[in-house]
Amino acid sequence: MNTIPALLDHFVFATPDLAATVAEFTRRTGVVPAPGGAHVDLGTRNHLVGLGGTAYLEIIGPDPEQTGSDGPRPFGVDGLTVARTITWAISPPDLDATVAAARARGYDPGDVRAMSRRRPDGTLLEWRLTDGSAHPSGLVPFLIDWGGSVHPSASGLPVTPLLRVSATAPDPDEIRPALAALGTELALSTGPVGMSFTVQTPRGAVTFD
Repeated sequence: MNTIPALLDHFVFATPDLAATVAEFTRRTGVVPAPGGAHVDLGTRNHLVGLGGTAYLEIIGPDPEQTGSDGPRPFGVDGLTVARTITWAISPPDLDATVAAARARGYDPGDVRAMSRRRPDGTLLEWRLTDGSAHPSGLVPFLIDWGGSVHPSASGLPVTPLLRVSATAPDPDEIRPALAALGTELALSTGPVGMSFTVQTPRGAVTFD
């Protein structure tokens, strides 16, 4: 099996301290993640690194400039004590058709909703996505459609080419049907729930869990 998942859009690497994690990524790789922007009213912001092709890494954490957001912040960042790979996203050619096909195959990826953020240069990015918590393990991806927006990977990001991806689950066979329903795959072995990816950097191959 190819260790690079089909239709991969991005990994979500969530952290309780965005500045510290960006600094640690820079220290380990020699590559400085680019500021992405704030998720207004959600209490988070991100930094981005290209993974080659149209894939990228999103480092997301609390935005200290947003103090009035209601409810829990995305991807459970409020409950994290260390940075880790929370989940991942795929970008199918037709998001709505893929959602319908997955439901017909017995897996519901959740409702589709619209989101947006502004890049530091003021450019508005708008996208549609399914519920990232549809599968609690995080090993089954959510779906995203960037519509007419410039894809983050095409905005001049620093790049650390993706070498491989792997994941573990107590029962990999419980995960595989949902992946198949979405038209993607993930290298899975037996173990505690977790995902890791390895990138090529100026300081050699570096793995993040």
